[in-house]
Amino acid sequence: MFSRVLKYDIYNESKNEFIKYIKGFNKIHIISGNPEVLYNGMNDNSLFKGCTEKNSVIIPDGIGVVIASKIAKAPVKEKIAGIEVMEAIVKYCRDEKKGIYFLGAKQEMLDKCMENLKKKYSGLIIVGSHDGYFDIKNCEEILNDIKESSPHVLFVAMGSPKQERFINQYMNSLPASIYMGLGGSFDVISGKLKRAPRWMINMGLEWLYRVSKEPFRIKRLGVIPKFLLKVTFSKKEK
Repeated sequence: MFSRVLKYDIYNESKNEFIKYIKGFNKIHIISGNPEVLYNGMNDNSLFKGCTEKNSVIIPDGIGVVIASKIAKAPVKEKIAGIEVMEAIVKYCRDEKKGIYFLGAKQEMLDKCMENLKKKYSGLIIVGSHDGYFDIKNCEEILNDIKESSPHVLFVAMGSPKQERFINQYMNSLPASIYMGLGGSFDVISGKLKRAPRWMINMGLEWLYRVSKEPFRIKRLGVIPKFLLKVTFSKKEK
């Protein structure tokens, strides 16, 4: 069920099996494990601890992690995109009448994201929301709002590592059962950004499409070879 890559356990079954798997937890932190997130964790004890807690699970969200699992001789079955897991959870919550709280992005994008999800998943219960522009060390008002709203799911889209730090710090004091950091997914669902064409996704080229639309991301691609080299040398040392 898990592939060992560096010191991480990466979920290695299909997306559909993953959705069934998370229903067995009373409280779970879903981590979209791309090379940047995992590499940062190797250099930050608090982030690493959050990734390796017993109620945390890392999905292989990124072709770099899929390649890394092959280098480690423990290949995952498929890439699992965080935004697709999010939509599966949204559908589950709609069907089971469970509430969701959305935290992150700019207010305009957040509002449009929720509007689009309500249109797509008629009957969806959104119990609360807040934009992502606040000090995570001084946010009692937001924490109290989440507690009073009592969501089943808390989606946090503030970019990495801010969203992971927020979840790691407050997860145990909040009532939600499912916590997930989603990066720029609210912007995609709002319609501000588009996902790559399906053929690019299937070929593992979604990263190239994102860079073409958001050139600032090119600086962040440098972490991929660093991560893969770390995996390669770790394998040789065993």
